[in-house]
Amino acid sequence: MLQLNSRSVIRQRLQRAISDYLSLEQLNHSLAELPAQFQQPTTRPWRKIDWRSIDISQIHGIEVEVFLAVLQGSMDTEAPIRGYTQVSRQYLENLYPQMATYVGGNFNDQGCLTEPGLWEKEERQHTPALIKIYRQLACHPPVIDPHTVRDYQPTDDRHHDLFKHGLHRTATEFAAGCLYLWLMAHTTGSLHQVLQEIAQDEINHATRFWGFGVWAYPAASWRSLAITLVKTANRQLTYSSSKSSLLGTIQRMTNVMGWPQWTWYNRASFIWVSLQALWQMVRWSRQLDRQQLNHLFGEPPATTTS
Repeated sequence: MLQLNSRSVIRQRLQRAISDYLSLEQLNHSLAELPAQFQQPTTRPWRKIDWRSIDISQIHGIEVEVFLAVLQGSMDTEAPIRGYTQVSRQYLENLYPQMATYVGGNFNDQGCLTEPGLWEKEERQHTPALIKIYRQLACHPPVIDPHTVRDYQPTDDRHHDLFKHGLHRTATEFAAGCLYLWLMAHTTGSLHQVLQEIAQDEINHATRFWGFGVWAYPAASWRSLAITLVKTANRQLTYSSSKSSLLGTIQRMTNVMGWPQWTWYNRASFIWVSLQALWQMVRWSRQLDRQQLNHLFGEPPATTTS
């Protein structure tokens, strides 16, 4: 019986994760579901999880302290989901109200949130799940230091504002999906199952944001997004800063994820997963058909972003 600590076994699991969760069929299916979610938002159900069975023996190929540091950084980043959703809603609401509702929810005449958006409903499951994992593994609860969300900062060009914000949002969702896929390949049992659910959420969201952006900005090259994503993937775990920007967000995330303590193989395998995932997303993006996108979302408004 092969030990999961074997690099060859972990490499096979990484390859299988990419094939299973980033196949062209899976990505197309996720995007095609978005118009139905506009009309009748339905949270993707998680399978039943045996939380009490999670233990350290289900971690393979990563030091436990490093694994806990990654969980800590993920919790700090995931926790302020309401802030993320409301900033994105503000960028979207005057241009694409259906997408604004998907991410930011419904409001009454007094401007009060009456129901969170589907994106928030799915994302807000992540922090409690990560807390349960951490408590089970460390035998004490984590101390969460939520990230400060960058405020809505409009200019006179709302379409360009949304384009830049959309790149940021898609890149961070993509990077999160890569991280959870990588963690999945190093875990078994119920721990693997929890990370699998979170990874699937993140990949679904990244796919929908990416595909919607391709539709909304037909003059923009997919290379614009790919370049941002590859920078995110390569830099995700190599910087430390608190600047309020895409790079600053990633720098802050990585500062608390124990990157200096990662083995060279952990670092290399994570970068490999990120680049393989990016290649799959680019392949998928290049085959998106304009007629297909217009069938899903209608005719896009004219924009000048390129």
